[in-house]
Amino acid sequence: EGTLFAAPFDLGRLEVTGPPAPILKNVQPNLTYGSAQFDFSQTGTLVYLAGRGATDPVSIFWMDQEGKTEPLLSTPRDYERPRFSPDGRRLAVNFSEGNNRDIWVYQLERGTLSRLTFSEGDDEDPVWTPDGRYVTFGSVRHGGPANIYWKRADGGGEAQRLIETEHWQYPNSWSPDGMTLMFLQRSPQAIGDLWTLPMEEDGAGGLKPGKPAPFSITPFQERNPMFSPDGRWVAYVSNESGGHEVYVRPFPGPGGRWQISTAGGHFPTWSRNGRELFYRAGDNRIMVVTYSVEGDSFRVGRPRLWSEGQFTARGYGPNFALHPDGKRFAVLKAAEGTEAQEVTHVNIVTNWFDEVRRVASAGQN
Repeated sequence: EGTLFAAPFDLGRLEVTGPPAPILKNVQPNLTYGSAQFDFSQTGTLVYLAGRGATDPVSIFWMDQEGKTEPLLSTPRDYERPRFSPDGRRLAVNFSEGNNRDIWVYQLERGTLSRLTFSEGDDEDPVWTPDGRYVTFGSVRHGGPANIYWKRADGGGEAQRLIETEHWQYPNSWSPDGMTLMFLQRSPQAIGDLWTLPMEEDGAGGLKPGKPAPFSITPFQERNPMFSPDGRWVAYVSNESGGHEVYVRPFPGPGGRWQISTAGGHFPTWSRNGRELFYRAGDNRIMVVTYSVEGDSFRVGRPRLWSEGQFTARGYGPNFALHPDGKRFAVLKAAEGTEAQEVTHVNIVTNWFDEVRRVASAGQN
């Protein structure tokens, strides 16, 4: 609830030796990940942001290139990770209904929102198969780290687990032919690697998962891989430069590598026309670059702002989704009248360690 606590700790025994005591109120938290906006130096200077966390409900809006918005899903909820079906007639999104996060599907023409997944564990990161028949997602329903499942998009049948592993895995993008799934894998040894899951014929006219294979394993954090419309390229995000930028590599490789963004970028998204690549800038606006392909070379133009429209960041997933018509996005925005207050300054406290000792001593007396 925005309060920072401290507890005495024995460094030799690696044990907490007394009860925690509140030492600072109104520190901005992130309730999704359990982090908070504060840090302190080894010489005792504290810096923090005041305020409540960005956990207020949001709505989903259409946004065009002029920045104009109109409601798409106006009921405020904790929406995250919207994804349009390949035909553009359905929108998959995850949000909480009770204690668990599940995936829901919104029928645009009918205006109906239906729950797709039902489990005691969180289901997140919906990704449509290219034929629109299945929704792939990450789930902890089996009681361990998130693994990859899929389920029929019409709600029929049971969810099927595609990979069984002790690593955290989240689906990102299917190749246009539906035969390869690109996904993110995390483990104690890797903060973010990109892997592929091939699909194979099961002998009965269906598909079954093959053996996962690495696509990009580096010392850096890599994520958000997305196949190009022709399946020849993969756009992804890496922090190899010290900041998160968008890059493009050929699939399946080997080949060159091209940096797309120049001032930070997240969640690359390809247009279907084969000429534009979008991504989210750090200020929650949409950037776009034009590109062309000459042989095995990927030629990219200068990034430019696609729209002045700004939207809301939630959690760690994309907060926008390009409609297949390539002309508009579904974006998350704070519900009308609940916009978060803009943070315009940080707070600095000197001699912080002295204050911690004072408060801790008072709590023990």
